[in-house]
Amino acid sequence: MAEFDQYHRWENQIRGLRLPHWSELPKFDLYMDQVIAFINDALGPLGIDPMTPAMINNYVKHQVILSPVKKKYQTMHLADLLLIGLLKPLFSTDTIRNGIDQVTAGDFPKQAYDNFVDALNDALAHIGEQHDVKTATTLNEKLMQVAIDAVISRIQSEKLLTMIQKPVRRVKKI
Repeated sequence: MAEFDQYHRWENQIRGLRLPHWSELPKFDLYMDQVIAFINDALGPLGIDPMTPAMINNYVKHQVILSPVKKKYQTMHLADLLLIGLLKPLFSTDTIRNGIDQVTAGDFPKQAYDNFVDALNDALAHIGEQHDVKTATTLNEKLMQVAIDAVISRIQSEKLLTMIQKPVRRVKKI
C-alpha cells in the first residue's frame, strides 16, 4: 500500500509540471550546451532520458531539425527538440518529423506548438484522473491528442515499472 501512496505522490508532482509555451522559449540564439541544459531541464522532471549533443547532431545530419545558424540554435530548434524529446521513445524520428510537418502545414509553427503544449499540460494536470478530453475536430487535432495520450501513458507506465521492479536474483551456474 505504501508503494501505491508513493505513486499517488508522484502523480501529484507530475500534475504541477508544465512545458513552456513558445513565448516562454528563449528569444536569443543558444549554443549547444545551452540547448542541452534547456531541453533536459524542461523534460527531465517527466522522467525522459536526457538529450545529448550527439543526438542533436544526428537530428541535424538526418534533417530531422534544421541546421543551426553559425552553431547557434533558435526558438524553432528548441520547439522541435522538445517535441522530439517527448515523442522519440514512442515514434521514429521520421514519423515525428512528418507529424510536425503535417500539423504545421495547416497552422503556424508557434500556434501548432502552443496547441500541443496546452493539450499536454492539460493532460499532465489531470494525470491519473478521469476527465473529458476536448473532442478533436480535425485530423491534425486528433493526431496531436493521440500522441499526447501515448506520452502520458509512457511516463506513467515507466514510473510504475520502476516502482514495482524487484531485483532479480541470478543463480550462478556451476
